[in-house]
Amino acid sequence: MPHAEQTTRTCLVSGDAMATRAMIRFVVGPENEIVPDLQERLPGRGLWVAAKRAAIESAATGKVFAKAAKAAVKAPADLADRVAILLKNRCLDTLGLARRAGLVTCGADRVRDVLERGAATALIEARDGSPAERAKFTSLAGPRPVVDCFSRGELASAVGREDVVHVALTPGGLSDLFLRDSARFAGVSAAAG
Repeated sequence: MPHAEQTTRTCLVSGDAMATRAMIRFVVGPENEIVPDLQERLPGRGLWVAAKRAAIESAATGKVFAKAAKAAVKAPADLADRVAILLKNRCLDTLGLARRAGLVTCGADRVRDVLERGAATALIEARDGSPAERAKFTSLAGPRPVVDCFSRGELASAVGREDVVHVALTPGGLSDLFLRDSARFAGVSAAAG
């Protein structure tokens, strides 16, 4: 969605108006089942829920979707888990694309250099990396966003390396997309529940 920064929708669960970048769009699928629409492009009326695990679980177990859709719809009991898996895969795929586009720097020394030069837009830290080392890099990041919801193995697989703990993102559209989706993933993942 091109103007996700300015676009707001009302969360079906809380009733609060929120920026779409902090929400998940759902639509009613052909089998009258609720389907997550992470790219926000599927046809049909959008049913918006905050990108928070508790909100998605509440919407799935209650009659929130049926009331909003004005139809008998089914929401799978594990909807929040499905959304988390889809977001995680989307984030890691986007990180791989960002690497191929030259927006990713890996390795402690190279990441430190990018952060000290002020060239990074964000820092990604493996959640299972050394806490002391992660703290050093997090302090170097300053006001930049720090994403720490992926493991070393997940990051390594996404960027095509054997082991990755520290990753710097430089400015670009794929970096923005990764940051948006990783924030949504952090809110929906089981750890956030």
